[in-house]
Amino acid sequence: MTKINISFLLGLLLILTSFNSLNPSQYKLSTIVIDAGHGGKDPGARGKISWEKDIALSISLELGRILKENIPALNIIYTRKEDKFLSLYRRSEIANKANADLFISIHADSFSKSSVYGATTYLMGLSKTSANMNVAKRENSVIFLEENYEDIYKDFDPNSSESAMLLSLTQKAKIDNSTILANLIQDQFKNRVGIRSRGVKQAPFQVLWNTTMPSVLIETGFMTNPDEEKKLNNKTHRVYIASAIFRAIRDYKNYLESNV
Repeated sequence: MTKINISFLLGLLLILTSFNSLNPSQYKLSTIVIDAGHGGKDPGARGKISWEKDIALSISLELGRILKENIPALNIIYTRKEDKFLSLYRRSEIANKANADLFISIHADSFSKSSVYGATTYLMGLSKTSANMNVAKRENSVIFLEENYEDIYKDFDPNSSESAMLLSLTQKAKIDNSTILANLIQDQFKNRVGIRSRGVKQAPFQVLWNTTMPSVLIETGFMTNPDEEKKLNNKTHRVYIASAIFRAIRDYKNYLESNV
């Protein structure tokens, strides 16, 4: 007899149940979780003059400020507002417990060639592209800094058939809205801010895997490109980035609520 994975069945039941409990309130944007990537003992990508964790936090706080000023009724929750370490599981747990309508994870990229630059917005997906997988592996590597990571993440295997089935069902519930938002963000970067758009891509990010709402992970630029790192350390440029993400969220909110 085939051994049944209880965690898999429970996850499947949870997803199927969520499909049957949709209500009009889920088509409104009331609560957003802003996740500043890395933090504390996990510095993220390193540039010549700065760390990813600090860039991500600065942009995240700026985004929250702009959102609150322009959409006061919106509930803004931060996974962190200071330089502290958070597990990937805890980040998604914060969003799930808050019944958030949107999860935005802010990061900065890195690459072996310093000439590479631009911004990318990622969705959760089982990518077969090695470049996308490499980005996901780097962002997921924080797992190994966590205590008891073998037990916490034992069911996270993007290459398993069970995980693929769960992912396809999860994606069915949130992929369309995540895609709409991701494209709005990249359009704002390219056409309003003048940041090179590297497009919308999919990769198996742990922090997106566990969220139950539309979610995106934004790589705002490359720490390993000297010119781009200088821009990321410029307050005005960070405001431009946050403003671009804000406008995308505003347009996404208008689209979502116009279909209620």
